[in-house]
Amino acid sequence: MERKEIIEAAGGEARITWFGGKRAHHVLALGHGAGGGIEARDLQAIARVLPAHGVTVALVEQPWRVAGKKVAPAPRTLDAAWRDLWPALTKKGLPVVAGGRSAGARVACRTAAELGAAAVLALSFPLHPPGRPEKSRADELLGAGVPTLVVQGGSDPFGRPGEFPEGSYELVEVAHGDHGFAVPKRAGTTEEETLLTITDAVTRWTGSLRE
Repeated sequence: MERKEIIEAAGGEARITWFGGKRAHHVLALGHGAGGGIEARDLQAIARVLPAHGVTVALVEQPWRVAGKKVAPAPRTLDAAWRDLWPALTKKGLPVVAGGRSAGARVACRTAAELGAAAVLALSFPLHPPGRPEKSRADELLGAGVPTLVVQGGSDPFGRPGEFPEGSYELVEVAHGDHGFAVPKRAGTTEEETLLTITDAVTRWTGSLRE
């Protein structure tokens, strides 16, 4: 059962779509990327699967997306909106895992420590712009300061798994996946199998946070 909530935040109205977890032990808050919204295949798959495993999922739409704009604002504006949303995410009294895909993962990493996030889930973390490995954003990931899971496509032009620096985070590779976790037909892997790799990894990891 999903429920939508409008929150006043920096830049305008943001929207949270809630998927209540069965006897929930954590809230998993997921922001979207700069080129799309919460309809992304990985976000939707997680929202369908995780509630049955005791995790309430909150899909967060930034104000620019709710307003129908095509271009995301500067990172500091995204961070400010996320901070404004945080009280709504914590009001259930459960530990909150901050996360998101691409730009949303960067926001979660940058703000996790200050907001008291229990952990960070980074889906398709954009380690660098395509073709520009010298423009690394590894400091954001390594600076999260909380347990972190990265789920990364094996062919992601924003950073393949082998490009990631060593750190205390965990990384799960989605074989052949691009930045949106799409897999070419020649790989012989279905979209369902790809999404299962993602949801299995997130289910296992969020379950380990209870220990």
